[in-house]
Amino acid sequence: MYLSNTKTIVFISGAFVSHFYWGKWLTFFENKGYKLVAPPWLHKNDSVENLRKQNPCVKIGSITLFDLLCYYTEIIEKLPEKPILVGHSYGGLLVQLLVQKDLAEAGICINSFPPKGFTALKFSFYKNIIPLSFGVFSSKKTLILPFENWKQTFCTNTSFEEQKMEYEKFIIPESKKALRDLFSKNAKINLKKKHVPLFFISCSEDQIIPSKLVQWNFRKHRNIHSITCFKEFQNKNHFVILHPEWQEVAESVVKWIEKVT
Repeated sequence: MYLSNTKTIVFISGAFVSHFYWGKWLTFFENKGYKLVAPPWLHKNDSVENLRKQNPCVKIGSITLFDLLCYYTEIIEKLPEKPILVGHSYGGLLVQLLVQKDLAEAGICINSFPPKGFTALKFSFYKNIIPLSFGVFSSKKTLILPFENWKQTFCTNTSFEEQKMEYEKFIIPESKKALRDLFSKNAKINLKKKHVPLFFISCSEDQIIPSKLVQWNFRKHRNIHSITCFKEFQNKNHFVILHPEWQEVAESVVKWIEKVT
């Protein structure tokens, strides 16, 4: 049963993974009385097995950041009211961009990719993303995140068995164009603009989006006209959505939503 005063939350997935990885979170938030929307990325509405069989996939390879913004904008505009947006990783950047378009009541950015703009804090991010997105020695337009990258960068401090199981269960082909667009003008944000409440979440064991980079993003969004919050979680990695202690983060999101909306 939904509560009579329930709000709608739109969950926005990160790159490299199936939207099915939100599974436990959707059950958790549904039990809290929220209406939920958790669409797959454009051209990814299929099982992990089928998407992997299709790799390289021309349609997925054509996805750009602009395409994703248009896609989520269309989904949001069909809703009866502005939703709360929860985005993870690449999805966190999409949340920031959709908030900039005044399409949300509030936004939560979990281990979010940063907007365009150079800072020395982005070194680890560039170091990991550039080789994947440009693929100098490959003509393929899509890629599947190698297991070694998943294990050493994205899904650290969990057991090998968990890493392997989650890799097989959720990793799907990704568009190189969408990754290259992280450096394009479409990833630029007006950081001085007034915005709805934003909550930036980081994790101490994140090897691709270090907590200091999330803090930088948080500080850049702060202004006297807007609510902007930050929280770091200890002993959790970039894919905290799948971490054994994910519920601690989900509880924090619920409490924050209750305070600001």
